Amino acid sequence: MITRKINKIIQGTATSDGAGVNLTRIIGSPELNMLDPFLLLDEFGSDDPNDYIAGFPPHPHRGFETITYMLNGKFKHKDSAGNEGYLKDGSVQWMTAGRGVIHSEMPEQTEGLVRGFQLWMNLPKKLKMINPAYNDIPAERIPKLNFNGGSAKIIAGTYQGIEGPGKPHTGMLYHDIYLQPNINFEIFIEHGWNAFIYVYEGSIIIDRKVYKTQMAILEQTGNLELNAGNDGAQYILVAGEPLNEPVARGGPFVMNTKGEVLQAFTDYHNGVLDK
Repeated sequence: MITRKINKIIQGTATSDGAGVNLTRIIGSPELNMLDPFLLLDEFGSDDPNDYIAGFPPHPHRGFETITYMLNGKFKHKDSAGNEGYLKDGSVQWMTAGRGVIHSEMPEQTEGLVRGFQLWMNLPKKLKMINPAYNDIPAERIPKLNFNGGSAKIIAGTYQGIEGPGKPHTGMLYHDIYLQPNINFEIFIEHGWNAFIYVYEGSIIIDRKVYKTQMAILEQTGNLELNAGNDGAQYILVAGEPLNEPVARGGPFVMNTKGEVLQAFTDYHNGVLDK
C-alpha cells in the first residue's frame, strides 16, 4: 500500500485581522499562498481579551466559503442575508459567500479562552455567483468516533462510514483527531487531493516529526498513516479536490480574473455586492 509522505512543513506567521484580532496565519502567508482549493487557514487562540475583544466588524466576501471551527469560546455571527448564529465550544460555522455577503463575527465574552480555526475554501468558477448560504453546526451535530487510543470528530467528509454535517460544494474532508501517545492512525484520502495536517497539541510522526503549530503538506498519492508522538497529538486533517482554475485575489474577494475582483469592489462600494 502506498502511503503519503510529507512534501513540506510550514510554520505559521503571526499577524492580526478584523479590528485587531491576533492570530497565526498558515495558509495565505508569505510561505504558503494557497493549497488548492484552500485559500487561507488561521489559528486564533488567546486567554487575553485584548487579543480578541475587538472581533471582526462587518466586512464583505465574494467567491468562496469560510469554515470557522471554534475549539473554545463564544462568538456571534450576523450577515446581510439575515442569518444569525452563535459559535460556541466545539461548533462550526459554514458560510458560503457566493455572489456576495457582508457579515460580522463578534465575541460574546469579555474574558476566558478563545481558540479555533478559520479556513477559506475556494468555489469553482461555475459556482462563484451562487446565492449566499449559512450553516450553523452545533457541537452535538458533529459525529465523534471513539477508537482504541483516540477519537475523530468528523466535520466534513467521511471516516469509517460516518459522514460529517459540513456540505462543501466540491470534494473535501475535515476531521479533528485526538491520539494518545504513540498511537497509530490510518485513513483513506482520495488520489490527487491536496491534504494537510495542522498539529495544535503534541506531535506526530509520518516520515518526519511534526510539532505543535506546524503544518505538514502531504503528497497527493496514497493513504495516510502516522503515529502520535510521546506526548500524544491533536490535529486537524483537511483534504480537498483541487480546482485547477485561475485564482485572482483582492482582500476579501476571490475570483478567477482581476476584472472580476475589481467588479466586486465596485459592487461593494455601490451597495449591491449582496443584491
